[in-house]
Amino acid sequence: MMGEETQSLHLDEGLSVKEEELGQAEGKMNQVEDEQPEEVEEEDEEDEEALPHSEFLDIFEEGLARLVQDPLLCDLPIQVTLEEVNSQVALEYGQAMTVRVCKVDGEVMPIVVVQNAMVLDLKKAIQRFMELKQQREGGVKHVSWRYVWRTFHLIFQGEKLDDDKIKLKDYGIRNRDEVTFMKRLRKK
Repeated sequence: MMGEETQSLHLDEGLSVKEEELGQAEGKMNQVEDEQPEEVEEEDEEDEEALPHSEFLDIFEEGLARLVQDPLLCDLPIQVTLEEVNSQVALEYGQAMTVRVCKVDGEVMPIVVVQNAMVLDLKKAIQRFMELKQQREGGVKHVSWRYVWRTFHLIFQGEKLDDDKIKLKDYGIRNRDEVTFMKRLRKK
């Protein structure tokens, strides 16, 4: 399973910075297995699938937690997803940018999108960010994003980001720029 994740970390040719660290984490997990007595190893080989799913997840999350301690990935939460790791690596190599989405209540959401992202990509990234946040905090299970986008809009320097097919760069949005998430005013 680790091999599949390692290959999916390649964002473009030659970009395998974290592949080495994933290999190290896998090696450490294998080293722990190698330190067991030989008779236990034979038992494990026979009953490889006998390891409960919850224990496997615990081992995997422990290895992932060690990986997230890397200075490049230290901003990520402990329960990180592969998507978040890929985004962070893309940021490091200048293939992505962070758009700071400011809500009316003062919360700022750091949303990572690719450099040539469109408004629709930003909206999808906001949705994913909020879904992950809700999962981690145990909040609302389902949000009607159709309703959200009907009642709220994104604003950058006083201009509404209405057209989902226009690139963020065409609106003048660059790395670390702030976009406001604001409720639409009702027309009477």
